[in-house]
Amino acid sequence: MRTRVLAALTRIVNAEAAAAGAPKPPEVTPLDRYSLVNNDPDATRRVLDAFRTHFSADRIRESKPTSASEDFGVFGAAWQTPSVFWFVGGTDPETYVKAKEAGRIRDIPTNHNPAFAPVLHPTLETGVAAMVVAAQAWLAA
Repeated sequence: MRTRVLAALTRIVNAEAAAAGAPKPPEVTPLDRYSLVNNDPDATRRVLDAFRTHFSADRIRESKPTSASEDFGVFGAAWQTPSVFWFVGGTDPETYVKAKEAGRIRDIPTNHNPAFAPVLHPTLETGVAAMVVAAQAWLAA
C-alpha cells in the first residue's frame, strides 16, 4: 500500500509541476519508513495466555492485523528478537457505543491525534497492569 500511495503522490506532484511549467521536476523524498509490525506467534501466545489468566475474558479481544504508522516493528526487526504489540483501549464506553451505533467508530481520535483523550482511569491502571503481566510471563519462565 505504501508503495502505491508514494507512486500516486509522485505522479500527482510531477503532473502539477509540469502543468505549472516548473523548470525542473520536483524532488519527492519520503521522510519516514517503518518496518511491518509482526507479532511473533510463540511470544503472542505466551503474552495472551498471561493476559487471559490475569484479566477477565470480557477485557481481552484478539484483533485483526491493523495498518498504522507505528515504529514498534523496527525494534523486533533490528534486534532480531520476538515481539508482541497490543492495544489498550481507553475510549469512554458511552462514547464508543454511540459511535458504533452511528457507524462512526473511525471518528474516535486515536493515539498520535491531537484530540486523543483516553479516560485516564482505568486506562492507566490497565496499561501498567498489561505491561507487568506481560513482563512476568517472560521473567517467570
